[in-house]
Amino acid sequence: MKYTDEFRDPVAARGVLAAIERVVDEIGATPEKPIHIMEICGGHTHAIFRYGLDKLTPTALEFIHGPGCPVCVLPMSRVDDCIELAERPEVIFATFGDAMRVPGTKKSLLQAKAEGADIRMVYSPLDALELARRHPDREVVFFALGFETTTPSTALCAQQALAEDLTNFSLFCNHITVPEPIKALLEDPYMTLDGFVGPGHVSMVIGVEPYRFIARDYNKPIVVAGFEPLDLLQSVLMVLEQIRDGRADVENQYSRIVPDNGNPVSIAACADVYERREAFEWRGLGEIDKSGLKMREKYQAFDAERKFEMGYGRPRAKHEDPEGCECGTVMTGRIKPQQCPQFGKGCTPDRPLGALMVSSEGACAAYYQYGGVRTQLEPAE
Repeated sequence: MKYTDEFRDPVAARGVLAAIERVVDEIGATPEKPIHIMEICGGHTHAIFRYGLDKLTPTALEFIHGPGCPVCVLPMSRVDDCIELAERPEVIFATFGDAMRVPGTKKSLLQAKAEGADIRMVYSPLDALELARRHPDREVVFFALGFETTTPSTALCAQQALAEDLTNFSLFCNHITVPEPIKALLEDPYMTLDGFVGPGHVSMVIGVEPYRFIARDYNKPIVVAGFEPLDLLQSVLMVLEQIRDGRADVENQYSRIVPDNGNPVSIAACADVYERREAFEWRGLGEIDKSGLKMREKYQAFDAERKFEMGYGRPRAKHEDPEGCECGTVMTGRIKPQQCPQFGKGCTPDRPLGALMVSSEGACAAYYQYGGVRTQLEPAE
């Protein structure tokens, strides 16, 4: 298939859905004892609800929404650090738009901007680099946020800044990695996971080999998936067939985009610029070893944490989510978004309490927008 509409063909979808139902029956799953498949990526969560795949698949199959949304897993303390940086008079703080409304302990970046902080929404770290060129008298800090998908672009910007000796540019590095939180979830005694739908965008960079431990060490199947309805349905079917056959392998459904060994240029740039942190805090998951990236000594002139003597590792108070907000338990799959007492009431996309309702990839935003829950919550006329 070559065109988008082919990946949304209802006739083809009905055929895959029939195969899914047949394999679920062959496994012997029931609504009381369903198969639990985690889609790791928030983009997959939104696709599932946008196209109603949760309603089309058998009730003996349950989707668990994973931690694959970098904005959602960012702890409030790191948002506070962003605001502290942005409120420095010498700083222009550049960020992607989906981070603007994420609540810190006292305010969001959007609120800080309204109060006078010079915060610019950009579409690429290259935009932040250009700001530094145009404003040599100001310190331009780019909020480097995201999984392996976005690490190459910021790595290449750091390399360019070094080549130009553009020392008024720096990165506030909050890049995180996918495999380590999956390991943490697999070792969580409260989680029931039978298989995974793997993140397509991340895998474009790192390939499929970093997921090998899921099959080898935990005997769980994982299939790297694309983002169209037929991509997801086929990937779910591939996971189910592995479960039925007693196999646990890493398979690549998204091979038209994802090379098994990843992108060597991106991998090399990241290896040059970043090294692993000993640990990094994830909202809802706590500290996870080796799950965050920081900038190497070679790039210390472009590391905002070193330049401004702040950031990860300094003593700070632990901050919990607002009362009644269950972002952490939703993100780890223990409850569904509508089971949070604030969902659709105290927490909506217009007035979010937690990051899962803010981000375009958040599970709560997906449920609210596509799950039909908003209609149920609206008062009858």
